[in-house]
Amino acid sequence: MSSAINVVLPDGSERELPTGATGSDLAVSLGKRAAKDAVVAIVDDVQVDLIRELADGSKVSLVFADSEEGLEVLRHGTAHVLAQAVLSLYPDATFSIGPPIEDGFYYDFDLHGDTFNEGDLKHIESKMREIVGRKQPFIRTEVDRAEADELFADHPYKLEILDGEADDPTSSPEGGVITTYRNTDEFVDLCRGPHVPDTGYLGHFKLMRVAGAYWRGDEKRQMLQRIYGTAWASKKDLTTHLERLEEAARRDHRRLVQELDLLSFPNELGGGLAVWHPKGAAVRNLIEDYSRQRHVEGGYEFAYTPHIAHEGLFQTSGHLDFYADGMYPPMEMDNGAYYPKPMNCPMHCLIFGHGQRSYKELPLRLFELGTVYRYERSGTLHGLMRIRGFTQDDSHLFVAEEHLADEIASLLDFVLSILRAFGFDEFVFNLSTRDDQKYVGSDEVWSYATQCLREALDRHGLEYQVKEGDAAFYGPKIDIDVKDAIGRSWQLSTIQADFQLPERFDLTYTGSDGDQHRPIMLHRALLGSIERFFGVLVEHFGGAFPSWLAPVQVQVLGVRDDHDAFASELVATLKAEGFRAEMVEAGDPLGTRIRKAKLQKLPYILVVGDDDVANNTAGLNRRGGDVERDIPIANFIARLHREVASKV
Repeated sequence: MSSAINVVLPDGSERELPTGATGSDLAVSLGKRAAKDAVVAIVDDVQVDLIRELADGSKVSLVFADSEEGLEVLRHGTAHVLAQAVLSLYPDATFSIGPPIEDGFYYDFDLHGDTFNEGDLKHIESKMREIVGRKQPFIRTEVDRAEADELFADHPYKLEILDGEADDPTSSPEGGVITTYRNTDEFVDLCRGPHVPDTGYLGHFKLMRVAGAYWRGDEKRQMLQRIYGTAWASKKDLTTHLERLEEAARRDHRRLVQELDLLSFPNELGGGLAVWHPKGAAVRNLIEDYSRQRHVEGGYEFAYTPHIAHEGLFQTSGHLDFYADGMYPPMEMDNGAYYPKPMNCPMHCLIFGHGQRSYKELPLRLFELGTVYRYERSGTLHGLMRIRGFTQDDSHLFVAEEHLADEIASLLDFVLSILRAFGFDEFVFNLSTRDDQKYVGSDEVWSYATQCLREALDRHGLEYQVKEGDAAFYGPKIDIDVKDAIGRSWQLSTIQADFQLPERFDLTYTGSDGDQHRPIMLHRALLGSIERFFGVLVEHFGGAFPSWLAPVQVQVLGVRDDHDAFASELVATLKAEGFRAEMVEAGDPLGTRIRKAKLQKLPYILVVGDDDVANNTAGLNRRGGDVERDIPIANFIARLHREVASKV
């Protein structure tokens, strides 16, 4: 028997190790940094614990704590520690699932009628730090079903997972093998793993909040207590994240839209529905008007479609087969059932299908600001970001196959140009390709459409991630995320090829050869929905809209009440120039009025006194800038015109 093995490293080189060596041994052989920061190993493309023995000839790489994969391992381990702490402090509690999520983790518990509070979180977090300090090893064990039933006899949610009735990403490995991870004799959990070697690898975490969560997301099942936390590779990363969360809270659109009197969510309307106040409506009109203008310039034709439609339309489109859970219940009428529309695309297919189409009409670009309705569960609603009634800036382009590549490239230019106009200049691109187990259309058309999307991204020199198998069943797509002022990503725009709807609606056009051809349909959501985009803008700008978008661009204040007449004339002049201006009479002291105006995050405050009345000037208080005195009104008007024209 050989006393050594060789493993292959990511760069293709080989490293000799003693027989029986583990991933930890490999890390030590690679140096202090690897020994300190490695959390798991990847052996022949499978993640494993560092304590797993390595086989001769294995391809091995190490996963470090600060990588995306490493953070997922840390967060998963911290979720286990959370569950261990809760079960230690609340012996009657039962637990269900605890996966890592973006920026953190959660675990769901049943307290059998009781609830956690903020004080409990501090107590639980203290217990977690005690567990971390003990450096308890994560020990993986394979058990059979009888052993698992005995281990989790007092935890019905785990037994349900074992029965295969729950969707738990951390259990039910292939081959019928049940794996568990044990920290002590008192705590064991169902888990595929892998995990860090011991709890001492954890520690940079914080419990954030408690929420209710129905078991399996079913409102008819038990309401559980969900504890959310965040975990990072270093104290610095944790601090940075918490500071970012504080800034995000200051920018939370749900608070700002009410403070700035933009819109509200009255209880009388029901969940997930908003009313727009005049100031919010002013900004919305600016967004929609700019979108309309650009679509006219881009060769789009406008369409309007009804808010409801007969069920037959959604049977043809396939929405009742694939999307019924996201639709509102039907309204029974004398000639059948009618549904509020969840999408505009079926109706745009009806427009294309009305009459005979010629290749000379293609590409046909239809655009609609169409309001749609989707039934989102109450627990998922989140201000304007997840709402039940919203307006899509929806386009559907009907394209001949031979023009698809050029149309997608042009479309990408169009989308990025408009997003940049709204202040976004950092983007993330994702290309979603076919799920080979679930798709419609021929292999040739899928391959061609996917290649066209690739070429459009490559032609623009854009970096992108390929999400294999992530496309919808009816076609590949490009998703465009924008990064806001504090680095958060928001998925806004989508360009998606669709081979299904033209087939379902039997859409054809007469080609130059005189034969009938099937168009390819491109779905294009640019802003996504006006409501969600508005919410993203509020958070991106922190409520301080740029001059061209601000609901009130200028507020004019007289120093004393005898200056109000001049202030009123100045407002009239500004309005005549097309600006949104208002005056606040000199009832309160000037300092009080200036402070109130600044709280409204106005781009400009003009203050007028004796000299200004005499010389047709104003004192200019620009948001975030120094106060300027004796500015001629004509100069200020020219300045504001330039800002509005340049979209700043």
